[in-house]
Amino acid sequence: MTEQQENSAQTLHAIFHEGLDLYNCISNSNEPTNSPDVQRNVQKAISLLEQATRLVSLVNIFSNNEEIDELATNDIQYLLLPALLGFLTAKLTSRERKEVIEVAEIYFKDFLQRTNTFKLSNYKFNEGARDEETTEQSELEQLSMAVNTRANKIQKFREHKELKSQLESLKKAVENEHADEEIKRNYLLTMLKIFIHDVCDELNSIKMEKPILEHMAKIKQEGGPKPKRQPPPPLKPIIITKDEIQKAVYGAGYPALPTMTVDEFYEKRVAEGAFPDPNKQKTGPLSLQEASIAGVSLYDENEEVKELEKKVDEDDEEYIARMRAKDEYKDEHRRGWGNRMNRS
Repeated sequence: MTEQQENSAQTLHAIFHEGLDLYNCISNSNEPTNSPDVQRNVQKAISLLEQATRLVSLVNIFSNNEEIDELATNDIQYLLLPALLGFLTAKLTSRERKEVIEVAEIYFKDFLQRTNTFKLSNYKFNEGARDEETTEQSELEQLSMAVNTRANKIQKFREHKELKSQLESLKKAVENEHADEEIKRNYLLTMLKIFIHDVCDELNSIKMEKPILEHMAKIKQEGGPKPKRQPPPPLKPIIITKDEIQKAVYGAGYPALPTMTVDEFYEKRVAEGAFPDPNKQKTGPLSLQEASIAGVSLYDENEEVKELEKKVDEDDEEYIARMRAKDEYKDEHRRGWGNRMNRS
């Protein structure tokens, strides 16, 4: 290895691990994928891992006629590059979804092709031909295949769970300063196996998503489905505001909504006969509320005063006794002397 290649390898290690740390940060984040911070990190991580991929090509680390045992321990980690770029690309929200998953699919298939070459996986890429054969099978054969598929999914789920548990224990061992090369190698190979499971699941998801996106694109191109019948007119609420200023504010904010002031509403109800017209004199007796609003007293206060004075002049015994009782009344009950029910 030349001096230039050694310098490139050192730079590659730093760039790759910076991109990997950023990928782990994105994967463990609780923020939504379309948030500006997450998208900024996704773009940065993609840029770093793309640089790492160029350096891997420059140093010429991998060869098609090699086996996994022939790869140096530190070089195994770079097999993750296409998988990492695939997962990061799938998180992009600034581009058309169809374009995003097509690029991600290329990364995922490239990753599985390389792991197949090193005999770490046995992914079959001729799924289309196999699907055509299944259509000609009998119902019993299809049922048997469905049962086997379910059993395979359960088995893969258990394997994936065990691999994650192994990775956690190996990670603690790798963080030890005295960890030997064999532990580091097992850690990287276990990480690769986990990514193989994840990439296979992601390819299945893309396979199901593609027809949906094609259908949506077709609908969009045709201008959308036409309704069978005329939809009912939308509901328009009437906002009652207190004055013309508020009416102008609401009108500016909601130009499509009809608004009216309290005065306009009252005039409308007067015209309909629901409210009395304040400009017309009412005939007949007034109610207590109407008399109060009009400032009219329904009884003569002078007559009441005259009647009381008359009782005093005539020495009305009952009235005088009632007045004296009011003056002489004293509350002799102690505080809290009231209802003693259910008290000890």
